[in-house]
Amino acid sequence: MKVFDIALKDLTRSFRSTFAVVFMLGVPLLVTGMFYFMFGNIASEGGFSLPKTKVVIANLDEGGPKFQVNPKNIPGGKKADTMGDLIVSILQSEDMADLIEVALVTSAESARTAVDSQNAQVAIIIPANFSHQFADVDGEAVIEFYQDPTLTIGPAIMRAILNRFMDGMAGVKIAVNVFLDEADSSKYVFAGQVVQLYLKDSLAESDDPAEELLDVRTPANGQNNEAEESQNLMLNIIGSIMGGMMVFYAYFTGASTAQSILREEEEHTLPRLFTTPTSQATILTGKFLSVFMTVFVQVIVLLIAARLIFGIQWGGILSVALMAAGIIFSASSFGIFLNSFLKNSKQGGVLFGGGLTVTGMMGMIKIFAMNSAIANKMGDTISLLVPQGWAIRGLMQSMNGEPTVSVLITLLASLVWSVTFFVIGVWRFNRRYV
Repeated sequence: MKVFDIALKDLTRSFRSTFAVVFMLGVPLLVTGMFYFMFGNIASEGGFSLPKTKVVIANLDEGGPKFQVNPKNIPGGKKADTMGDLIVSILQSEDMADLIEVALVTSAESARTAVDSQNAQVAIIIPANFSHQFADVDGEAVIEFYQDPTLTIGPAIMRAILNRFMDGMAGVKIAVNVFLDEADSSKYVFAGQVVQLYLKDSLAESDDPAEELLDVRTPANGQNNEAEESQNLMLNIIGSIMGGMMVFYAYFTGASTAQSILREEEEHTLPRLFTTPTSQATILTGKFLSVFMTVFVQVIVLLIAARLIFGIQWGGILSVALMAAGIIFSASSFGIFLNSFLKNSKQGGVLFGGGLTVTGMMGMIKIFAMNSAIANKMGDTISLLVPQGWAIRGLMQSMNGEPTVSVLITLLASLVWSVTFFVIGVWRFNRRYV
């Protein structure tokens, strides 16, 4: 009973401190709330939207001597006499209207000037011999792409569209080369017909050639589904941020609570406790237990508060319980471990501010690298070098609905960290006060 009395006393003292409560509970919720309102406003407006990219096109293409590009069905039903006309027609189609705003000029210099004067973001210059070079098996068809160097998203979209178009049209030359390799020299005169047939199959019979360049999707149930998808995306982002903040500050709580042992030593209250009939082992056990209890209360309160305030789905009950246990045990034992190496509480500022911040950020790499497959893989490896990384991994597994056995395996790995830290920390404290 004395062990629990000591632990409850320290727990009560921790939560009597306004600063400690704000640090343990207020800061993680406030940081998450900031992102919640930011992303919530975006979601309420129907999701993320991109401004139109202003594109100016100088179509100087004079056509080719071997064939004329004349698909029967291109966007808007327009006739394209050259490859340049085909590109212009596709970029001016209704499917591209939400992304780009096209203007035509008569010279390459005018197109570049429009970008230089910031009247346009991208200039596309189609040279006079574009169709000629494209029709020539040995020719090289090149489009000049001129952009504002201070911009990224708009020009990147336009470059992707043009690359997709040119990759598709490169199939023409592949078809011709295959024909020339397989056919007798007497049939080379039919190369033009091969090109025409390829263009007919790839463009003329397509219901909407622009869809080959742009994947246009409409939600099955209209705006309601779109709003729901935006809301789910927002909750996924907020959930990851809240989870990261919870793990990050749980480790600070574990370290600061365990530091009370050093503070009591400096205030000479701990040596006086050792002179009482209560054994040293009982006193230290109560102190260590208070660390676990404090982190336990913090994690449980944050899980419930985030669910009620932000609507975050943490996962199934069993997975959440396993994930929370991993955070509590690893954060508490790590705090005991760190403090066992300190001579006094003054050294804690440097160690906690530097060590816990660095290891905490390493553990959260996976959260901030979700959009990059390479960065995600690297982040996964780096984050698992610190105990916070395993706590984050269990959190993400639970939130993503992975099998309970996966979360259990992560918990076991966290427990290995926890037992190692706890044993070393307790051993060092016992040696210190013997």
